[in-house]
Amino acid sequence: MRTQPYNVLFLCTGNSARSVMAESLLNVLGQGRFHAFSAGSFPSGKVQPMAEELARSIGYKEPLRSKSWDEFAQPDSAPIDIVITVCDNAAGEVCPIWPGHPVTAHWGVPDPVAVEGDDERRRAFRSAWMMLKQRIDLLLALPLEKLDRVASQQELRAIGQTGTPHE
Repeated sequence: MRTQPYNVLFLCTGNSARSVMAESLLNVLGQGRFHAFSAGSFPSGKVQPMAEELARSIGYKEPLRSKSWDEFAQPDSAPIDIVITVCDNAAGEVCPIWPGHPVTAHWGVPDPVAVEGDDERRRAFRSAWMMLKQRIDLLLALPLEKLDRVASQQELRAIGQTGTPHE
């Protein structure tokens, strides 16, 4: 039986919205079973206010910051068990070698930051939040401790297809 939390790294190019929202959702909903982080290949250096507002709405109290994925690729970094890209750009980039040799998956989520207009942007953030929450709920239901590496990766990748327009 595993006694340590699973370390999960959510990646997006700018690390300002989707990956930050996923980090906060999993840290709150995972109730200690998971320790989630987020990072970006080209971090914007700031967290989008709507992403922070949504994270705070579920009681996430940790500081939110936009950071480089390089922080998690160092030899002395905590080993990462799972890496999930949440934007298509990050999924297509060459990632560093992660300590711990994690399983990987892509959970593409439309970019709410790209949406124009206050009301439309707020709806886009809420939609991205709900898509991430649905997928994280599915992750939480997985019996990861009973799955081998290949099965874990297959299940995580299947979750990435949940809620996509081609369903």
